[in-house]
This record gives sequence, C-alpha cells and structure tokens, in this order.
Amino acid sequence: MNIEDKLVAVIKAIIKEKYQIENEEGMVMVEIPKDNSNGDYSTNIAMRLAKLLKRPPFQIAPEIKDELLKRVDEIEKIDIAGPGFINFWLKKDAMANVINTVIQAGNKYGHSNSGTGLKVLEEYVSANPTGPLHCGHARGACWGDSVARILNAAGYKCTREYYINDAGAQILNLGKSLLGRYKELFGLPFTLPEDGYHGPDVIEIAKQIKEEEGDKYLKMSEEDAIEALKEVGKKLELERIRKDLAFYRCEFDSWISEKWITEQGLVEKAVEKMKEMGLLYEKDGAIWFEATKYGDDKDRVLRKSDGYYTYMTPDIANHIYKFDRGYDLLVNIWGADHHGYIPRMKAAMEALGYPRENLQVDICQMVRMVENGQEVKMSKRTGNAITLRELCEDIGVDCARYFFLSKALDTHLDFDLTLARTRSNDNPVYYAQYAYARICSVLRQAEKPYETKESYSLLADPKEIDLLKHINTFTDVVAEAAATRSPNKICNYIQKLATYFHSFYGACKINDKNAPELSNERLCLAEATRITLANALELLGVSAPEVMAKED
Repeated sequence: MNIEDKLVAVIKAIIKEKYQIENEEGMVMVEIPKDNSNGDYSTNIAMRLAKLLKRPPFQIAPEIKDELLKRVDEIEKIDIAGPGFINFWLKKDAMANVINTVIQAGNKYGHSNSGTGLKVLEEYVSANPTGPLHCGHARGACWGDSVARILNAAGYKCTREYYINDAGAQILNLGKSLLGRYKELFGLPFTLPEDGYHGPDVIEIAKQIKEEEGDKYLKMSEEDAIEALKEVGKKLELERIRKDLAFYRCEFDSWISEKWITEQGLVEKAVEKMKEMGLLYEKDGAIWFEATKYGDDKDRVLRKSDGYYTYMTPDIANHIYKFDRGYDLLVNIWGADHHGYIPRMKAAMEALGYPRENLQVDICQMVRMVENGQEVKMSKRTGNAITLRELCEDIGVDCARYFFLSKALDTHLDFDLTLARTRSNDNPVYYAQYAYARICSVLRQAEKPYETKESYSLLADPKEIDLLKHINTFTDVVAEAAATRSPNKICNYIQKLATYFHSFYGACKINDKNAPELSNERLCLAEATRITLANALELLGVSAPEVMAKED
C-alpha cells in the first residue's frame, strides 16, 4: 500500500470510528498540493464532513489531525490551513520507501488487483476486409490495444477481439470490383460498381490472382466469378490487415467472423429467442423489434420483407454469443458514425435480459492529418487516404501510437505530422523516450552498480521529493486509467514523470564521487524512475530505447 492509499484508509477509519460515518466512494481524497509549501499531501475531508456533522470545518480538522499523528508513523507534521485544509509533511525517508517497492516489483510495478478479475471482452477495429487500414482505424486500434494492456495490468481479465465484417453488400462489391480489375488485366471490357472499391490495393490483388491462377475466373459465369473472387479478395485483404496490425503492435486473442456467426445458425437462434420472449412483431411483411420499449427512439427491422436480415440482426447474435461465453463486461470501440447505433444495441441486450450497463461503447472521433498547418487528406504515394502502414513507415510506430493515445478518444484529433517527425523535446514521445535514454546513460556511467538500502534518508532535495511523489502515484494512475479506459491518462503521467526526472537531473548531481552514499541513493531513485517509465510506455505499446541520438 502506497502512502496515499494509507492516508486515505486511515482517514476513513477515523471518521467511521469517531463520527460513525460510512464513507461513500470518493468522499476521502488525498492530493499532492501544487505548491510544496503546503505540504507533501493535503485533504479537504474536514470541509466535506462539515455539512454532515453540522459543525465548522476548522473545528473538525484538529480532531482528525490528532488521530492521524497517532496512527501514521510516516507523518512528520500536520498543519491546518484556510477554512480547514489538512496539510501533511512526511518524514524524510517515508516517501523514498517506494524505491524498493518499485525495484522489487520490476516490470510488475503499477500492477494491481483493482479490476478484481472482472472478465472483459473488448472489440475494436473490426474494419471491413475490403481495403487497407487507414489513420482512423489506426487511432481506434492502438487505443483498444492500450486499454487491454492497462486493464490486464489493473487486475481485469481482458480478451481482445476483432469482429470480421465478411458478409453483406461490402463484400459483394469487393467481388464485383475485383472482377472488373481482373477483366481489365486481360484487356476485356469491364465495369466497376459506383459504390465499389477503386483503390490500388484492389488492382494489386487482381494482378496477384491473375499471376497465380491465370484466366480461371473468365471461364466461370459472372455470378460464380464474383462469388469466388470475393472470397479470395476477402482472404487477402484480411491477411494484410493482420500483418499491418501486428506491425503496429496490436495483437488479438480472438477473431470472430460475421459469416461464421451466420453459418452456425446463431442469427436464426437469436431471432427465435426474441420471438419466444415476445419482443418481435410483424408489419408490412417484415419482422420488427420493439426497441422503443427499451430506450430506443424507434422500433427496428430485423428481417426485411424480402427475407434478408438487416445488419443489426447478426450484431445482436454476436453480442449474445459474447455474453454466453461468460464475459462480465462487453466493451466496443466504434467510429463516430455509429453513435446512433448504441441505443439500438443496448436496447436489444436489455430486452434479452442482459444488464444494459454491461455493454459499453467508446466512440472514436475523427482524425485530421495536418502538415505545416494544412490538412492532408490523401496519400502522396497512392492519392488515397493515408494508410496505417504508410503513416508508421513515415513517423514510426512509437510516434504514431503515442500521438493517437495522447488525446481522449471521444475528442477530435489534429495529428501534427510536422511535429511527429521532429526529434526534439517539443515532440512528446521523443521527450519521454529521451528521459528514459538519459536514465540509462546515468546508470551506465556509475562507477559501481547501485545497492538498495532499507531507507533513503539522504534524498531531501525538493526535486527528489517531487519525483518520488509522482512515482508513488503510478499504481493508482493505472487503476484509474483502467476504470475509465483512458490511455491518455498514462500519457499525461509519462510527460510529468519525464519532466520531474529532467528537473531532478538538472538540479542534483547523481554520479558524485565526493558523496558516494548520496550518489548511491540517487542511482536507486534513477533506477526506480527507469522501471516506472518503462512500465508506463509498455502500457501504451511504445518502446523504451536505451540510447538515442541526443543522449548525453
């Protein structure tokens, strides 16, 4: 238990024993003051209790102060400020105890059991296998991957799933587009569907098919050729998606196909189940779901009058299948154009008896690529949207992921390509990685390896204390980032950690031959910082290089 958690736990115990008040979630808060002169930590609990106790906070605060001094050995002194803030100063070595905690935990520092083993199925990307992934997919891909890393670190059991949309009109149009390009290669008349796929990837696949299989598909009826080519095209497009995601450090535990869902009869079973539960009715030859009874703005067609299912129906079947596999919480990352689809799916799940809140959807807002202050919509190489792989080959996987993860998913993002290519401290990922490389350099330059101690009483400089306090918060930050599915909170933590380390490095001589004991304690602090920074970067899927060009 870190010192913040200990202070919170003791304050909770005090107010329960002294005032018989049960603590609501978030009632007791301990924070680091912006101004060090106001202590190492501060709480406003006296002001929060004032209304409940019907007493002024300046009367309550001294009572809590006295109890804290009795119960928390790490506290050196407590002051009461303003209307009732309780400010704590810790003993010199109390804060530094986190050093050994970090070093002993190693790559597990920051992990916790705050998720209590909750089973989460997270679905993200799920792009149609009809073309390469672009920058919009890139944002959702690294966000979903990072959320899964953070959830697992915080004690959840998260499975990453890709739902392959391999049925329906998009795949049919892929087959028609491939047949057109295939005929073109043989010098035959051809047409491309208006809503088909005209990108260079389709031309490349058509060339590959011709090289490997010759004129095989010209000998078939057009209907059979389209059916066969859509399967070949889907397979090749999906192979590329898999490779691009692996290149982008996004691995999936499960790949579920819409076509497989249908072939297993799960769609029919879902409709039959809803019919048995009295959730459906017939109108104008179609089958409707009474979605308005469950919070949707209108009822929804599940099967059209022509006998074909709408795209919502296999989605319902898929979500039933998710719950039936034993997951406690379903998380989907959908594009901004799917915002209106959320109440429909929640309505369906609630109607089927699943808790509405157990299906949660995070919306991925649009990305605008900007270069030299101007929006860049097209790839210079292909004339189409910038692909995920092209972006990563331009600026690197680390930079791409960090930039996408640095802003909340539900906000529009201007991705500054000019800044992303810059190797300076203005570039946030470079700034963080340079801090890591600098720490590694400091540790290499030490005359002898650091030796951990039982206490670190010599670490008293304000820059050292700031760094220690920030390291001490890491586990709580990871738990909070998991609870809110917010990798950007890890980015914020990393930027502050790098800033605190650079300040410490500038103010304190770490490798000091004239002060070997102090030097050793500072090396231990540097190692604790290195471990924490590496672990934080790992949660984002960003590398921690030991050497960089600017390293000193």
